[in-house]
Amino acid sequence: MAKKKPKKPSNVIAQNRRASFDYQLLDTFEAGVALSGWEVKSLRMGKADLADSYVLMKNGEAWLLGTHIIPLDTASTHFVTDPTRTRKLLLHKKELSKIVDSTSQKGLTCVCTQMYWKGHLVKARIALAVGKKDHDKRDTEKDRDWNRQKQRIVRDNVKQ
Repeated sequence: MAKKKPKKPSNVIAQNRRASFDYQLLDTFEAGVALSGWEVKSLRMGKADLADSYVLMKNGEAWLLGTHIIPLDTASTHFVTDPTRTRKLLLHKKELSKIVDSTSQKGLTCVCTQMYWKGHLVKARIALAVGKKDHDKRDTEKDRDWNRQKQRIVRDNVKQ
């Protein structure tokens, strides 16, 4: 019997799966995130939630709002920790201007879809998005269910 290879650890800290359901994601960007020490320690333990996070453009800078990083009891005893504080996103000027131009249009917004490690740095994947209508969401669910059924049929046929 061959030995199983150990799984490579994933570098994803947190994902916003709800964003791909609620929005049609158009263009993605990779942004650095300005964090304090206790936040990095919490992220190493995987204590982040991106469920309601979005990007706000203010004075030519990008700010990440709604990201919830739960402080560790051991690492944040002598700090005043605010789990939902606004965090600055680090982007190039061309990317910032593209996001500002796009979000100024009607119906476009910018949401955070993922936080991950890139080396020792924390990066955020943000995307320009258009809100889906209810019928689009139902179509997405139907497609997902049909793909599951196809996989089950193929799996059952292979077993026989």
